[in-house]
Amino acid sequence: DQISAFVEAGKLIIGICNGFQVLVRSGLLPRLNAKNTQEATLARNTSAKFECRWIHLQMQENRCVFTQGLRSQLYLSVAHAEGRFTAPASVLDQIESHGQVVFRYASSSGDVPAYPDNPNGSDNAIAAICDSTGRIFGMMPHPERFLTRFNHPRWTRENLPEEGDGLAIFRNAVDYAGLNL
Repeated sequence: DQISAFVEAGKLIIGICNGFQVLVRSGLLPRLNAKNTQEATLARNTSAKFECRWIHLQMQENRCVFTQGLRSQLYLSVAHAEGRFTAPASVLDQIESHGQVVFRYASSSGDVPAYPDNPNGSDNAIAAICDSTGRIFGMMPHPERFLTRFNHPRWTRENLPEEGDGLAIFRNAVDYAGLNL
């Protein structure tokens, strides 16, 4: 009841990695109906092993508060053994048509990502989703691991900005909260 009241009050929720699993299993994501029933899951990686590395993400057209103004391609790390987003075709169709897919795993070549670019075998290469309001956001990659250029694996070899790709996600949440107090 307290979480439902929190959501109904227009507050933000982010779930990263295991937090994404909790949001999906509790029914807060993708939240296609107001009943908070589980409609998808995060299952064991198709590689059957723990995947820990940096991956490319492609942002999709979406309504997520956390990703407004971000670059269309991000480079973040993953670290999970159970990160494969999977759902029935009807659920996938709904989240796709409602703009709830936020990030997909991407290949550096631009092809449809397969392993290892899709590190867990997620349906439709889905790496992150939001609810229909854009205020509840879940993702398997770790934005908190790329807050500054020094967190990037090539920070000594590339001319990177001082702020990492992950920091903007949290900045958007702070900005939203400041405007909606």
